[in-house]
Amino acid sequence: METKTAFAPVLTIPNGTTDIDFYKKAFNAVENFCLRNDDGSIHVAELVIDGAVFHVHEITQFSRTIPANAGRGTVNIGLFVEDVYAVFNQAIAAGATQSMPVTDFEYGYRQGELIDSFGHKWIIQCRIPVSPDWMVK
Repeated sequence: METKTAFAPVLTIPNGTTDIDFYKKAFNAVENFCLRNDDGSIHVAELVIDGAVFHVHEITQFSRTIPANAGRGTVNIGLFVEDVYAVFNQAIAAGATQSMPVTDFEYGYRQGELIDSFGHKWIIQCRIPVSPDWMVK
C-alpha cells in the first residue's frame, strides 16, 4: 500500500464527549472509525472530508489542552473547498460560530472563519483569480 503525504490534524475534545455529529452536519464528514471508552464516550475517531483525513481525540496525558481550557483555539484548520459560501453556511447551521464572514482577499483567497462546537477555529477557503497588480504598492 502506497502512502501519500498529507496532513491529518488531531483535534482534542473534552473527556466524556459522546457526540461528534457536528462534523458530519457541518462538513459532510464521513466517520471511518470511532473507538469508544467503556462509558460510551469517544476515545478517538477518524473522519474524512472529501478525502481529507482528521481525527478527534479525548484529552490524554499527552494532549492536555482543548480550546475551551486554553481560552482560544490552539490551531487553525484550513479547509479548501469548491464552494466556500455553501460549506460555511452549512457549518453555521450545524452550530458553528462565525468569527469572520466570507471575504474575498486581494491575494487570491476567498475565506471565512468559524469556531466549531468544541472551540476549534476553521478557515473555509478556496483560491480565486487575483489581479496581476495586487502586490504593487
